[in-house]
Amino acid sequence: MTSLLEIEGLRTVFRTHGGEVAAVDGVSLAVARGKTLGIVGESGCGKSMLSLSVMRLVPQPGTVAAGRVLLEGKDLLTLSDAEMRQVRGRRIAMIFQEPMTSLNPVFTIGSQIVEAMRAHDKGATHADLRKRAIAALDRVRIPAAERRLDEYPHQMSGGMRQRVMIAMALACSPDVLIADEPTTALDVTVQAQILDLLRDLQGQTGMAIILITHDLGVVAEMADEVAVMYAGRVVEKAATSAIFDDPQHPYTLGLLGSIPRVEETRERLLAIEGAVPPPFQLPTGCRFHPRCVFATGACQVDVPSLRVVAAGHEAACINAPVEAMVAA
Repeated sequence: MTSLLEIEGLRTVFRTHGGEVAAVDGVSLAVARGKTLGIVGESGCGKSMLSLSVMRLVPQPGTVAAGRVLLEGKDLLTLSDAEMRQVRGRRIAMIFQEPMTSLNPVFTIGSQIVEAMRAHDKGATHADLRKRAIAALDRVRIPAAERRLDEYPHQMSGGMRQRVMIAMALACSPDVLIADEPTTALDVTVQAQILDLLRDLQGQTGMAIILITHDLGVVAEMADEVAVMYAGRVVEKAATSAIFDDPQHPYTLGLLGSIPRVEETRERLLAIEGAVPPPFQLPTGCRFHPRCVFATGACQVDVPSLRVVAAGHEAACINAPVEAMVAA
């Protein structure tokens, strides 16, 4: 299947007094039209910085130092700032993690949606844009859309604000939607509604979705493929079923082992000891080896790259496959 968006060897660095610090280090991923790519990992693994790099919104003093971001073959990293502004919203849109900090509290919901649409349709009248804004709120199932258009963000619940963010992101019918932790601050009932909404909208529009989350339950429900990130790198990627049924990297095993399961009666959940290292203090060799129960002396020296360990399944571990590690 032809990829709609391809990320090739992306490297995002921050220049500090101590030298360059890589927040994203050589990441390559792809997603096809109508498909969902899940990107998972703990906080600090580089997931959000990857999405900001794709959107060319990396905060200073950060910069994309290497790689390509291809949207239907066109490298977004070579576009001028003006050209990239035309891509954002129209071709690629993003839903941020916390809608209350993304929506401007001093402007009405309607004015913010209209402004997002006006950026890509300067010839439209205000009345036409307002009518389209009402349709956008209807599309994301906000009741009494015309009345809610004149409300302010603080007058809406968290779930409603997230729907507004989705409406704004989809206002110009983008080809790719990046959803960065879209349900983190929501209760489970509203979370299920938001995920259903994203699924339905994807079915209607055929857009590709990049879903960034730490919640493996959300990934299992939504994603066609999964990429597992650790310390700025992708350590495993495969179809969702393969990740859950046959994980091949010790980090993925640890993430799956920490999920509570109804059918199990363990008194305590399994946990991965330690924490993700900061990008300015990375260990030598495999970045996961200080926390890995399967680590050997070679893991402290050798830098593993992604390699095929099964059909359509890649892992960055010198000891993979998992069966060999367990047997050892």
